[in-house]
Amino acid sequence: MMINLINKLFGSKNDRELKKYWNIVPLINEEYEKLHTLSDGELKNKTEEFRKRISEGETEDDLMIEAFAVVKETCKRLIGKKWIVIGHEIEWNMIPFDVQLIGAIVLHEGRIAEMATGEGKTLVATMPLYLNALSGKGVHLVTVNDYLAQRDSEWMGPIYEFLGLTVGVIKAGITPEERKEQYRYDITYGTNNEFGFDYLRDNMVIDPTQKVQREFNYVIVDEVDSVLIDEARTPLIISGPVEISLQQYKELKPAVSRIVKIQNKYINNLITEAINHLKESREKEAAGLLLLAQKGAPKNKRLQKLYREKGIKVLVENLEVELIRDKTVNKFEEQLYYVIDERGNAVSVTDKGRNEMFRNDPEFFTVPDLSEEFNKIDIDERLSRREIAVAKDAIQRRYAEKSGMIHNVHQLLKAYSLFERDSEYVIMDGKVLIVDEFTGRLMQGRRFSEGIHEAIEAKEGVKIEKETQTLATITLQNFFRMYNKLSGMTGTAETESSEFWEIYKIDVIVVPTNEQVIRDDKTDMIYRTKIEKYRAIINEIDRVHKEGQPVLVGTITVDVSEIISRMLKRAGISHSVLNAKYHQKEAEIISNAGMSGNVTISTNMAGRGTDIKLGEGVVDSGGLHVIGTERHESRRIDRQLRGRSGRQGDPGSSKFFISLEDDLMRLFASDRIARAMDRIGIEENEPITHPLISKAIENAQKKVEEYNFGIRKRLIEYDDVMNKQREAIYSMRNEILFTDDPNEFITNKIKNVIDDTIKLHIS
Repeated sequence: MMINLINKLFGSKNDRELKKYWNIVPLINEEYEKLHTLSDGELKNKTEEFRKRISEGETEDDLMIEAFAVVKETCKRLIGKKWIVIGHEIEWNMIPFDVQLIGAIVLHEGRIAEMATGEGKTLVATMPLYLNALSGKGVHLVTVNDYLAQRDSEWMGPIYEFLGLTVGVIKAGITPEERKEQYRYDITYGTNNEFGFDYLRDNMVIDPTQKVQREFNYVIVDEVDSVLIDEARTPLIISGPVEISLQQYKELKPAVSRIVKIQNKYINNLITEAINHLKESREKEAAGLLLLAQKGAPKNKRLQKLYREKGIKVLVENLEVELIRDKTVNKFEEQLYYVIDERGNAVSVTDKGRNEMFRNDPEFFTVPDLSEEFNKIDIDERLSRREIAVAKDAIQRRYAEKSGMIHNVHQLLKAYSLFERDSEYVIMDGKVLIVDEFTGRLMQGRRFSEGIHEAIEAKEGVKIEKETQTLATITLQNFFRMYNKLSGMTGTAETESSEFWEIYKIDVIVVPTNEQVIRDDKTDMIYRTKIEKYRAIINEIDRVHKEGQPVLVGTITVDVSEIISRMLKRAGISHSVLNAKYHQKEAEIISNAGMSGNVTISTNMAGRGTDIKLGEGVVDSGGLHVIGTERHESRRIDRQLRGRSGRQGDPGSSKFFISLEDDLMRLFASDRIARAMDRIGIEENEPITHPLISKAIENAQKKVEEYNFGIRKRLIEYDDVMNKQREAIYSMRNEILFTDDPNEFITNKIKNVIDDTIKLHIS
């Protein structure tokens, strides 16, 4: 309340920063006007002039106004010129607006510019890239995929080339020699994976000439929230084969799949029994059985159907609160074979499950006590020193083997219980491919860590790839913190501004739009069940489609996109599907998504780096209508989807359809909303729309965001320790690589260690 009052009186921090930037914009435009009279040759010579001034002591800050004006003038002179971008001829028609100049200043200052979709972030980046490349140290622009890296380098390249700078692009499949050449250019485009893996590979070479990268000078990260937040939970890892494999997923699969079948049968019996209790008005007994079913198979369809009935969900929630209060949850869960914790993404085997899984081997889950075993060996006077070492080695091997088998069992259970085909992964060409939960794209070459990938391969009956070990690793957070200056741009960063500051010490500045956003964001429609929700979505698509509006339907998973597609086919509505399975057609599908009456179903792939342009007559019919099939766990992803519509002042609309069976609602919000629906008495197929309900959903998203932030924070705290070690090792490695006499270097190191050891013991 107090913060809102202060903001009203003095303006927010963002308002104060923008006021400062608005004072700089006229100075850039004034300089821009002066450049009109220069010849092309004189304008090009400005680059050499700027470089000379930097060498004489001036800074990039001193040159910013003039340099930005030079880029703006170059854009003006390129108007009407044509060149090829990704195989298509384009005609240049852009000169930076004033708000784009503000975005450029934000990026140059090492901050994050939040700019709405269609506001020309790609063009904005050219100004700070040009300015920061003048020092000759190289600058990088990071995009979310190879396609955008190639497109943006070809699209913006003529601006830099006109001014005498060189432009390169790093993409998958190019040779080390080609990589080295691209990094030598003034400006280099590429993905975070390519830049990060090149860094790791550079620190594994055995010849200094094999290194490809230069120093880390200045970087702009496009879709910065996606790269630095969404992908930050997954470290970059270079793996190699292990000498001795401990994986036994194939051998252990029968025991695990058997226990899964036994538990599922048990759960179905519990639900049948609970239904009978409910018929006889024995609610407490029914609640106990349903809570067990929820802990053993939370996604069971019969259970979810029961939860649609008035008061059932609340009954079960109340019993769980009672068990937590009485501290009897663990005893209660022992009735199951294993317990699934969806929120914590974990599965735990109970004593009942351990006994049933390996009936012929009751000691399977018993791991030898190393300290006890070692003590027995140490006091055995019959053993020589060599025999003691051999005996201890044998026990350690047995310990590792047993621990590995138990780990394999847990990962197989997780694969069966928490990872769904066509949701977290797809099967293509006999391989398990990860689907990025934030973009909907296939993550080629990436594997789930800690044996989960191998467990899923065993579950699906495809070839289990060889076990690997980590040879080099770094988190994206620590990689990007190596740059002297880090900046970023996105359409959605404000909700995560505190994380950007805490982890990276960079501010988020919300840049105003060139045209006012007039998109109509409609209230969420909330249904009890998924099937009711899907029917409502089809009706909405049919209605809007008949009015001539194009429709973009955003789904979270491949599976849901295909369900909607099948229902549209039955309704006779023609449409296109864009998901991880059909990603090759992405450019073509997106280019047509804004045409009158077109219906496009897409996973989050259409949310990043794409600009849907409206076809003829679409503005008059209301613009692009965006439908969200459920709320994502991150508010940013929802905002990103909404942002596909209403670009550059165009009309548009958006609406989210939600059910209590959606994962976010089921895990974090449905109990309170279910109570509200029970009180109101909502009938089947009847939605509820209320600002308080929408607020409850937003609070659920905040809960998940806070939880995920905690994971990322712990990851970086853990990696910070490793990072110090990594920096020390890599620094020493580079010293050896670049020294004239490695033998002398190593001899000196040995002498230093001997001297330090002697001093330590003498003192």
